[in-house]
Amino acid sequence: MVFDLGSLIGKMGSNALATSEYSSVVSMNLFVALLCACIVIGHLLEENRWMNESITALVIGLCTGVVILLISGGTSSHLLVFSEDLFFIYLLPPIIFNAGFQVKKKQFFRNFMTIVLFGAVGTVISFTIISFASTKIFKKMNIGNLELGDYLAIGAIFSATDSVCTLQVLNQDQTPLLYSLVFGEGVVNDATSVVIFNAVQNFDLSQLTTTVVLQLIGNFFYLFITSTLLGAGAGLLSAYIIKKLYFGRHSTDREVAIMILMAYLSYMLAELFYLSGILTVFFCGIVMSHYTWHNVTEKSRVTTKHAFATLSFIAELFIFLYVGMDALDIEKWSFVKDSPGTSVEVSAILLGLVLVGRAAFVFPLSLLSNLTKKAQHEKIDFRQQVLIWWAGLMRGAVSMALAYNQFTREGHTTLPGNAIMITSTITVVLFSTMVFGLITQPLVRLLLPAPKNLSRMISSEPTTPKSFIVPLLNGQDSEIDVPRPSSLRMLLSTPTHTVHYYWRKFDNAFMRPVFGGRGFVPFIPGSPTEQSLHQSSHNLVEEETG
Repeated sequence: MVFDLGSLIGKMGSNALATSEYSSVVSMNLFVALLCACIVIGHLLEENRWMNESITALVIGLCTGVVILLISGGTSSHLLVFSEDLFFIYLLPPIIFNAGFQVKKKQFFRNFMTIVLFGAVGTVISFTIISFASTKIFKKMNIGNLELGDYLAIGAIFSATDSVCTLQVLNQDQTPLLYSLVFGEGVVNDATSVVIFNAVQNFDLSQLTTTVVLQLIGNFFYLFITSTLLGAGAGLLSAYIIKKLYFGRHSTDREVAIMILMAYLSYMLAELFYLSGILTVFFCGIVMSHYTWHNVTEKSRVTTKHAFATLSFIAELFIFLYVGMDALDIEKWSFVKDSPGTSVEVSAILLGLVLVGRAAFVFPLSLLSNLTKKAQHEKIDFRQQVLIWWAGLMRGAVSMALAYNQFTREGHTTLPGNAIMITSTITVVLFSTMVFGLITQPLVRLLLPAPKNLSRMISSEPTTPKSFIVPLLNGQDSEIDVPRPSSLRMLLSTPTHTVHYYWRKFDNAFMRPVFGGRGFVPFIPGSPTEQSLHQSSHNLVEEETG
């Protein structure tokens, strides 16, 4: 990470530190202070639910960039230069892992096929439309020398969504189906976009043939499957180690440390073997929450749950704050100052392609998903389809990181075409996050009135109230047995319930006895398990005698 505020604060040099070192210290102090300001202001604005921490961080970043720009005489607008290693190695892993660790697995896997339809198949459709259209349109515009790989990268960059604004205003108790689809699609979408981006970069696209296309598709599925298996394997290994050794009888710190390190190790192993770190660490989080989390002490459960959420929260604020400051970077805008209309036109075209690419798969795939559902409450109505479409219009940190990876070298831009794509990406991210994000709250209120929607769901699904009372996040799965289908007709009408039923049988018979989990925590004298069992038996005796 390279700091470029030395000229601004070099005169504040200290005898104890060199000027560059002192500049770095001052820059980090300012950046941490801005993060604190984002949290405080975001909390104060939380009541009206129009603003969220992401938009707040962007606005504060923009304001800070303006101040630095004025103080530095128009030479710099940010406290630090973007580093791909900083984003992909330090900031992204805690965000994705926490998404997998906190996910409500039962809701996620109940809608798994629909989520995969939107997150994987839909992303491929969006990628194809954006790549093809940008190739046809931008080749006719004078924006620099872009190659085929650049146009395909543009498709992957602008296929990556950021649904955080929509998730913060959706009520997961009132709209569990909608919330699970938006949340699940967001995670799978990010992973799919990065996998496509990496697959494109690994091939020589100068001579595109049928063989290269087939290899590209095969490489995509290879990355998808192997990354998922690596993540699940790392999670199972952590569960087995903690179950056998039970660190908690000596120190809860060791339990927390091994969970954090094993999660991070899974991501780094994926990067080492050129796999998708996002998919790996996401499924590692799911497996850890299902097995490892139940093998640790109660104190470690509380600690890990809040520690992972806090790290993810800070990383997201860090990214949006930097994006806000970098939006005014003079180096990038200097390349497009002679043709600002071109930059605006490119940004508008990309935003339009995002709208079209999103609509091209949300509504058809929703119709396809509804054809497989028998119960009315499981179908996606038109209003929910509009909100799913809207939720995926925002672009955020992943798009920014992929754009920097493709069109910059160590955060710097030297080619006019690359500079136009960077400034256009920044414009689309800022516009979509701030404008679309501010419209999200009234749109949700207009399309999904809370009391009416809740009563409709209660009347349509009276036999399974926990399906909408139990939230998707911030809690572990409730163990509700699903009856086994008694006929082929019932088997075909409830396929997800059937898969879940057989998975439960396999999990209880083979997986949990080996890797632990709920109901299989090791019994050790003096351990929290023994104390809780003793307390439960004591309460039972009191109830029987009372």
